[in-house]
Amino acid sequence: MDQAATDLRKTEDQRPGPGRTKPVLELRNLVTQLPGEDGPLTIVNDVSLKVLAGETLSVVGESGSGKTMTFLSAIGLVPKPGRVVAGEVLLDGADLLKLTPDEMRETRGTGISMVFQDPLTGLNPVFTIGEQIAEVLRAHGSVSRTEARETAIGLLERVHIPDPGRRVDDYPHQLSGGMRQRVLIAMAIALEPRVLIADEPTTALDVTVQAQVLELLAELRQDFGMAMVLITHDLGLVARHADRVAVMYGGRVVEYGSAEAVFEHTAHPYTVSLFESVPSLDAETSDDLRTIEGQPPDPASLPAGCAFEPRCFFGQGREECKTILPKRATASMADHRTACHFYAELDTKRSCA
Repeated sequence: MDQAATDLRKTEDQRPGPGRTKPVLELRNLVTQLPGEDGPLTIVNDVSLKVLAGETLSVVGESGSGKTMTFLSAIGLVPKPGRVVAGEVLLDGADLLKLTPDEMRETRGTGISMVFQDPLTGLNPVFTIGEQIAEVLRAHGSVSRTEARETAIGLLERVHIPDPGRRVDDYPHQLSGGMRQRVLIAMAIALEPRVLIADEPTTALDVTVQAQVLELLAELRQDFGMAMVLITHDLGLVARHADRVAVMYGGRVVEYGSAEAVFEHTAHPYTVSLFESVPSLDAETSDDLRTIEGQPPDPASLPAGCAFEPRCFFGQGREECKTILPKRATASMADHRTACHFYAELDTKRSCA
């Protein structure tokens, strides 16, 4: 945690200032369900988030916490037979959940776009990368083949693919993992969306390429004034790139606020456990790391109270934690929220440690 916090402080001056107040994208009380043997399974549970123009919201949590499904819900791509059953997804104030399927398809790419996790499966192996970028352009406007090809070359150059005039005719298997990811980013920004969602964009890449891809995303965010959502489990990336942070567990947001508030005034035991499971350069042995015992909760058998209670170092066994679902409460400042009954005690405990 110490190293991540240091990274945060070092890069604060590189991120946009707090002058914006109106969210470009806002999720309000979003609920998504899948059918189960004993009734509906709630996999996104009352999620409320917002991201402002030019800012990056990082969404953090273990696999199965609901991160990706939240934003698939937002762009109308929940795998069937799952469906969004409640809430609002506001893009510049307009509720995307009220759009027709055709209107939603038009909005994907122009208003909101997503870069998916696996750069190999995200591209069709039988078409050249130029054809695939051109398809995005032609699906949203009347563009000739020649114009689409020229624009595709320009986009490849924009995402720093060398020799774009030649590479435009390559097939995905002819590119490295990092270059394939850049192609997906080029497709995602082709129509200059207001919001770019990047779902674990560096998972399959080596460390050097990871840094290059993330710097590219930061550059594009700044140049286009986009809002960006970075879905990740890497707290180092969060410290370097996030303006706001949402921590998810069991389909719910358990902590949300500015990066500074979440890192410096952590107000949920799950967030504490995530931070303390990250190696620090100051640590002398691996014994200094905290492990999170147990497994993430099963959506089919969520407890009545806090979903993290069975694994919680702070609230495990407390009757209130076991039986009452914690409501979101204000923590260190107005826009810092936590879903923990005893967050005030936790903050006192950490500040005295």
